[in-house]
Amino acid sequence: MAPSRGPVPLARSLHAVLDNHKGAVNVARYSKGSAKYILTGGQDRTIRLWNANQGTEIKTFAAHGYEVLSITVSQDNAKFASSGGDRSVFLWDVSTGTTTRRLAGHMGKIFAVEFNEEANVIASGSFDSTVRLWDLRSQNRQAIQILEEARDAVQTLHVGQTYIIAGSVDGHVRTYDLRMGELRSDFIGHPVTSVVPTQDSQTYLVSTLDNHIRLMDCSTGKMLNDFTGHVNEAYRCRACFGHAEATVICGDEQGQVWAWDLVDAKIMQPNPPPKIHDKIITWTEHHPTEAGEMITASADGTVKVWRHPDNG
Repeated sequence: MAPSRGPVPLARSLHAVLDNHKGAVNVARYSKGSAKYILTGGQDRTIRLWNANQGTEIKTFAAHGYEVLSITVSQDNAKFASSGGDRSVFLWDVSTGTTTRRLAGHMGKIFAVEFNEEANVIASGSFDSTVRLWDLRSQNRQAIQILEEARDAVQTLHVGQTYIIAGSVDGHVRTYDLRMGELRSDFIGHPVTSVVPTQDSQTYLVSTLDNHIRLMDCSTGKMLNDFTGHVNEAYRCRACFGHAEATVICGDEQGQVWAWDLVDAKIMQPNPPPKIHDKIITWTEHHPTEAGEMITASADGTVKVWRHPDNG
């Protein structure tokens, strides 16, 4: 059955289909700045670089021996890091398409990898329940710090200027204040699969395997809002904020993309939304600057670029 091309939240229409992956696509990240490029990683062990405007593949990065689960891009777009089933973090040079370093130490697959702002430190979160920090300025290949508080797999990470947020299958979101040397743990009560903070770091969006996305206060751990309607019980379906953080957007396990108003948590039209992928939507990411553009990645092997008609 051909995928639906009906409207998605905020009246977006399909702009391009990126479909060179063989098997599920687990992650799709915009490049930094004007975000003209997209990096995707999949079950086929490859990472692919795409031109977002033309929908064409520019380069394939092949070094992983297992599926790719996470990608993080440096601010200057000159390098990126990736992780997956290999139990190592791969550091890549974009221009040459080669790996410049591999960081080994985790005892299980690595679900999440994130640069800090300067891209000289990498944090990685693993099935082995640890978060490891790696200093790329050091010739030493060992992790400079290991955070071992999680009691189950670490599925998601965010690295801020002075803090790290880690979400675990044990139902906790842990915030490590690196400056103060303090840890705050928010018990959500269900396996955590994605955490995305707001720009001001005052609140964060957390997806859990109970068909809920919650907006949490970073300082108190209090729930501020609860977004429901989508189906997410078994797989990582990454949620994100829409443009200007006025909405919450998430794909689900039925191939639908849902959107809610951030303030009142009401589902935006159309409700229910049309099915836009044939399988689970694993990743949703909004364009960093364009009001009407976002990407969805799916277990059906495709990544789709959605644009508001006014964006061309």
